[in-house]
Amino acid sequence: MAVGDTRTAGVLRRRSWQRAFATRLFTSDILVILVAVFGSQLIWFGTATVPLSARGLYNLGLSYTAVSIVLVVAWMVMLDVFATRDHKVIGSGTLEYKRVADATIRLFGLFAIIAFLFKIEVARGYFLLALPLGLILLIATRWRWRQWLRKRQARGYYLSRALLLGERLKSAHVAATITRTAGTGLKLVGALTREGTVSKGPVHGVPVVGDYDSLLSAVDETNADTVILTGADEINPEDMRRVGWELEARDVELIVAPALTDIAGPRIHSRPVAGLPLIHVSYPAFEGVKRVTKRTFDILGSAFLILISSPGLIWVAVMVKRSSPGDIVYRQERIGRHGRTFGMYKFRSMVQDADDQLESLLDAQGTSDTPLFKVTNDPRITPIGKILRKYSIDELPQLFNVLFGEMSLVGPRPQRAAEVALYDDAAHRRLIMKPGMSGLWQVSGRSNLSWDDSIRLDLYYVENWSLTTDILILWRTVRAVVTPEGAV
Repeated sequence: MAVGDTRTAGVLRRRSWQRAFATRLFTSDILVILVAVFGSQLIWFGTATVPLSARGLYNLGLSYTAVSIVLVVAWMVMLDVFATRDHKVIGSGTLEYKRVADATIRLFGLFAIIAFLFKIEVARGYFLLALPLGLILLIATRWRWRQWLRKRQARGYYLSRALLLGERLKSAHVAATITRTAGTGLKLVGALTREGTVSKGPVHGVPVVGDYDSLLSAVDETNADTVILTGADEINPEDMRRVGWELEARDVELIVAPALTDIAGPRIHSRPVAGLPLIHVSYPAFEGVKRVTKRTFDILGSAFLILISSPGLIWVAVMVKRSSPGDIVYRQERIGRHGRTFGMYKFRSMVQDADDQLESLLDAQGTSDTPLFKVTNDPRITPIGKILRKYSIDELPQLFNVLFGEMSLVGPRPQRAAEVALYDDAAHRRLIMKPGMSGLWQVSGRSNLSWDDSIRLDLYYVENWSLTTDILILWRTVRAVVTPEGAV
């Protein structure tokens, strides 16, 4: 392979849209920070010029307006230092939000240290309002830009054109993972295999455009701007280094896809040893601080939601009672953490003796031996129950399950004992956490998901739990409930 010195049209397009999108983020960031900082100043001090007081020798003679200007500039610098607009983190995952939060919190921590050391008397309310307001607005605007980006990507814009390079089996696995996941920002335009175009058929729908030696010509022909190395025994370290040099000359990005799936970024740590980029994978652990943090979040969140929704809960209870004879709240046996049984609460959305009719209905539609016990066009659902299920209102009593420690606000899908009896060894790992009122299954298709997809999402959540993920899932749950596609 000869080293090239030209960039493909795909590379130029990628650079162009990345710069344009970063400019949009920069503009929205500075507008949000101006609103948060000067809005906080306006709320606390009005339009008057208030001097900043300091004790001892450090009488700086500054006003809060000067402090606000410094804070805005420092905030923007911190967002840049933490690479919050890096194209590798925008568009998907939680790393972008985490970096925004880290930059914001550390900035205010630095300001607090400076104020303490120089004995500067800063109004606490001014900072305590600007910090959360700015952080919330930053994350909200970043989320909104992400939705804008995904809509453009769904139309074929703002995508990286990627080539797969490696063995057919490994490339097929990577292709399947990318194509089934929305928002990756990658468009697979071709695959390079050992046999090349003489090999049999495409790789998981991706056309084979050549063999390993035709990499550069394939990059030019497909206008690719990214190459994904999926793994091949025939490509030795020397070849891999040469490939990297050749792609660097053309400004083509190189991505190495290790044989690790369903493992989130925080569990992966890269450490160079003697020139080898070794990847360390942390095992999932849900004990100690993590468990206390999640439980504290559940208690505070469920108590707050019960408090603000209590008038609505009372109104729904009255409507259920008036709709048909029977109990208001339905208690169903479900399997919780470590396989323990608990009673899950729901507003009754079916006729009183619905469980007695389940087996005959499943037999009638021929699904009694499948794991997800769902009845199509269920005749047991009451008229008010259809509304409650459509918007997941029937699940609100589960807030008390969360408060009592039987469930979590976010977690794996709560399932019946008969469904758990059909688990294989891998599926049993989902029982190391409490089931949740919501989860990845809730925001990724709900009851329209297949059994395999439901288990895969639950296992991914269990293996990669973080508080940031819980907050994002709860936010996405609100959207899933407002625009329901399938009720649980």
